[in-house]
Amino acid sequence: MTDSPSLLALPPSPIGTDILIVGAGPVGMTLHLALAAGGQKSLLLDRRPQQAQQGDPRALALSHGARQLLERIKAWPARAATPIETIHVSQKDGFGRTVIDRADYDLPALGYVVRYRDLAAGIAARLSPDALLDAVDIVDIRHGDDHVSVSLRRDGVLHTLRAKVLIHAEGTPGDDPAVKVSDYDQHAVICEVTPAPGHGKRAWERFTPDGPLALLPLGDQYSVVFTLPPDKADAVLALDDDAFTAALQAQFGQRMTFRNPGPRSRFPLALRMRETLVKGCAAWIGNTAQTLHPVSGQGFNLGLRDAWQLAEILLEKGVDRSSLESYAARRRLDRHGSALFTDQIVRAFSNDFGPLKLARGLGLLAPALSPPARHFVAKRMIWGARAWP
Repeated sequence: MTDSPSLLALPPSPIGTDILIVGAGPVGMTLHLALAAGGQKSLLLDRRPQQAQQGDPRALALSHGARQLLERIKAWPARAATPIETIHVSQKDGFGRTVIDRADYDLPALGYVVRYRDLAAGIAARLSPDALLDAVDIVDIRHGDDHVSVSLRRDGVLHTLRAKVLIHAEGTPGDDPAVKVSDYDQHAVICEVTPAPGHGKRAWERFTPDGPLALLPLGDQYSVVFTLPPDKADAVLALDDDAFTAALQAQFGQRMTFRNPGPRSRFPLALRMRETLVKGCAAWIGNTAQTLHPVSGQGFNLGLRDAWQLAEILLEKGVDRSSLESYAARRRLDRHGSALFTDQIVRAFSNDFGPLKLARGLGLLAPALSPPARHFVAKRMIWGARAWP
């Protein structure tokens, strides 16, 4: 096994390493640390400076299962994470609702909410000094039968790295013919607001004809994911604080009031599924493998499971392309099941069609009236496809 090269002494001649991970976000760093815990070295590459992640405005909903994975690599951000003890699910101007309670599952919480920047900083603190080459310009990637060569430029100097396998963890892909895209014609407007009364560690998922509205407890505030068609998102982003709060209130209802909205950002929403997770000696994990709608908070947790299962396979079977093929086969159920689960929720609830609205109300009543139905939904949110069927 070859040691990863030092950040301070990277020569221009070719360097060998077992595993290159392109993308040093939380998913890529989790893979690196999971491998390191098993004695396997890898090297992280990132086009961005590491500190760029501190400017990310998002909050992430982490499942209880994600907490368990991060605790195993000593990277759980306990101080930064706000627990979710109950989840209230309902639809605007319609009957039917259900409440999922952590007490029904003998868990400390159903999930947790943490700012992206806090999670990234906490995981990065676990990296060794020679784990990461950041602010690099990746010039070329060449695939051989049993290796991958990556040419990169850093500080004006061209370097070549050679690895047995290359793992892509760069995040949501741009235009890529290998990725199938299904546009939801929705944008997520995100911000933080102060609720009155306090949130009581309850999350809300409120379905509206425009798209789902999620309120996630974060410290003393709620992290808001306000889903709207693009033109309505334009209008909402143009509002001042008072008008924005009124628009949020109108969408949520009168169960509580909101004040002090923070800065607003927006993200276009689409389902992106890479058709194959493996090509030769390269594999894809996290958002670069699949990007889901944020409803029910499945996407990031799915990416963590990608990283963890890939690490387990590489440690068990060795670092070669056959291990990557095993990874692709084992991830099929979880990724396709999670994508189908979120996609069907979005398409079923993001409209105002009368008969379907009635059916949705009955669907929301079913978990409230039937513990097995409620457990079916809750376990998928906590464990992903490991809980199927």
